[in-house]
Amino acid sequence: MLSTDLAGLKAYMADNPGAVIEDVARERKVSPRAVLEALPDTMVRLGPGSEFAAAMTDIAQWGEVTLIVHTDDAIFEFTGSVPAGEIGRGYFNLMQPKGLHGHLRHERCAAIAFVERPFMGKSSAFIAFVNVDGGIMFKVFVGRDETRALRCDQLQRFRALAERIAPARAA
Repeated sequence: MLSTDLAGLKAYMADNPGAVIEDVARERKVSPRAVLEALPDTMVRLGPGSEFAAAMTDIAQWGEVTLIVHTDDAIFEFTGSVPAGEIGRGYFNLMQPKGLHGHLRHERCAAIAFVERPFMGKSSAFIAFVNVDGGIMFKVFVGRDETRALRCDQLQRFRALAERIAPARAA
């Protein structure tokens, strides 16, 4: 990406931090990863995709979250607990017979983004698993309580996981 394009994307995301990542990527003809990286530094931290299993193992202990898969054709949302999983036969296998289950190509995960930003007038926090092509495999959002505020216990776990996988850089 040209430095002028990158500067323009960074300026846009600074002014519109709650923009839908995938929409901005499509409109600007860049990858979702580029959009995530263009968010203000205070809103995003990226860690290595090699920590996929560790992140998923931690998330499985959080309780009810919302997992979103956003494609060009649909936005799938699952609200519930993410099951525990394990690596086998080339996949990270979610080990539960009903509800959310399946097989994730963990080796295609190139980065894990921890994002805290405003979205639709509220604070939001999510983990985006970014693939080797710069696309978002899926996102896991910190859950909300009965007042629609972020769950404090999950936000604490989110931040602790971010610190382990994507430590803040010294200023």
